Amino acid sequence: MNRRDILKNIGLGTAGVIVSGEAIGQVKPKATPVKEIPEAQNGKLRDEIIHDNKLKAAKFFTAAEMAAITVLADIIIPADKTSGSASQAGVPAFIEFIVKDMPHHQTPMRGGLMWLDNESKKMFSKKFVALSAADRLKVVDLVAFPNKAKKEHSQGVSFFNLMRNLTATGFFTSEMGVKDLGYMGNTPNKWDGVPQDVLDQYNLSYKEWEKHTAK
Repeated sequence: MNRRDILKNIGLGTAGVIVSGEAIGQVKPKATPVKEIPEAQNGKLRDEIIHDNKLKAAKFFTAAEMAAITVLADIIIPADKTSGSASQAGVPAFIEFIVKDMPHHQTPMRGGLMWLDNESKKMFSKKFVALSAADRLKVVDLVAFPNKAKKEHSQGVSFFNLMRNLTATGFFTSEMGVKDLGYMGNTPNKWDGVPQDVLDQYNLSYKEWEKHTAK
């Protein structure tokens, strides 16, 4: 390669860098659209919406802890003929949200999940999630009935009571849980007209009553 070819290659290389730099400079990063937060939505004010969004974006429980919460929630409220299970109603996500919104639940919940795994290891040499369905129930039975529980299982009893309360609250405030209760909410009454005994009391026929009220 002669001198001219060397200089030519150096020049092209430099030009390539310049062109590449210009091209890179011209490509502007896409701006992430900022979602406007309404003043009020679904009965919540703007500050409440911001607070809730912040909590939803954060994570407290580990994946392993969430797996244990899911299994335990479904033991407390399993699926049946009329409704789905606690996890199908979104209870684990509800519990995750609640412990961030009410931090005083964090230590009892985390400590209780540790107790659950430790007790499972003592009894079956496995963590709670890894147990068979039958063995999980044997662990739960230690704490599910406070009046029958041993004193050494008092921590487990407190944890299970909290877990049961959170599971029931999460389930019965979900769309699935409300349907399971058969709650219809506020519905308009059907007007069948003035009862006949009331008309008889005032010696009125229905037509006479309509004529009287139309005045």
